[in-house]
Amino acid sequence: MKRMLALIAVLVAFLAVAFFATAKPTNQQAKTPTVGILQLTTHPALDAIHQGIIKGMKDKGYTVGKNVKVDFQNAEGDQSNLKTMSERFADENAAVMVGIATPAAQALADVTTKTPIILGAITDPKGAKLVKDNQRPGGNITGVSDQAPIKAQLALIHQLMPQAKTLGVISTSSDDSAQTQAKMVGELAPQAGFAVKPFTISSTNDLNQVAGQMVTQVDAIFVPTDNTIASAMQTLVQVANTKNIPIFPTVDTMVKQGGVATIGLDQFELGVQTGKMVANVLSGRSKPATTPIHFEKTGKLIINVKQAQKLGITIPASLLQKAQKTGEVFQ
Repeated sequence: MKRMLALIAVLVAFLAVAFFATAKPTNQQAKTPTVGILQLTTHPALDAIHQGIIKGMKDKGYTVGKNVKVDFQNAEGDQSNLKTMSERFADENAAVMVGIATPAAQALADVTTKTPIILGAITDPKGAKLVKDNQRPGGNITGVSDQAPIKAQLALIHQLMPQAKTLGVISTSSDDSAQTQAKMVGELAPQAGFAVKPFTISSTNDLNQVAGQMVTQVDAIFVPTDNTIASAMQTLVQVANTKNIPIFPTVDTMVKQGGVATIGLDQFELGVQTGKMVANVLSGRSKPATTPIHFEKTGKLIINVKQAQKLGITIPASLLQKAQKTGEVFQ
């Protein structure tokens, strides 16, 4: 009888150990935080930011599928999708939410004032009413700005096109970030010797017609950080090429698609910085309320040699060497 009781005791102990050993991964899985990433639409610049976010989190010790779960949603430019996807993150109790592009960030802000939100390259967080102050956000939101160095960009355009007088600036009327940059260009361009002609579109459906009017009135085109125009960059390039009008965007991926040059920001690196901020919040090392918006202080020189040659623009050897050394050159 004693032997039987001892055997039963051993069996119970074995089953208990087996139960807790089996239950342990389930408990661990329950503790795995979810990061909801909401992207406005598909185009190379925003895609690069998304890829950078994953890299930035990994650099800080958070690997997707290992100790963090990522729920990535792409609204494909649809406002109703932004709302539904934002609510999805709230319903699943995401530990951190990330908005790639201003409309995505605004949609996230509409569904929560408590869950941390990290801005993935938002030009003007304060102007977009996402934070109270860029240095001390004060709420549940902080992140990274993709504000381009406008003065340096205008100086570059003047260096490459010293005879140019009229600069066309095209932007989307509903894009707060693009409008902020367009306004800055309007204020700073006269100092660089340019008269500015502003043009706006409401959607990509307007771009072909508006661009067609613009290329007959300007010597060069400046494109701010504008997600709508970026998604239809090829259309703008095709229209501008008919009149040999060069395009100077603020984003590296748009130079690759047919812009001539920029002193712009690396979208992937902006994403990496965003990902690191996500990781810091997840680990408790920082809180959005007291984390300043991150602004890149310098841009890198990016040149599309093939496009410049096509338009008859000579790239000075000094600029080309600089781009090759510290920036990027597209052949």
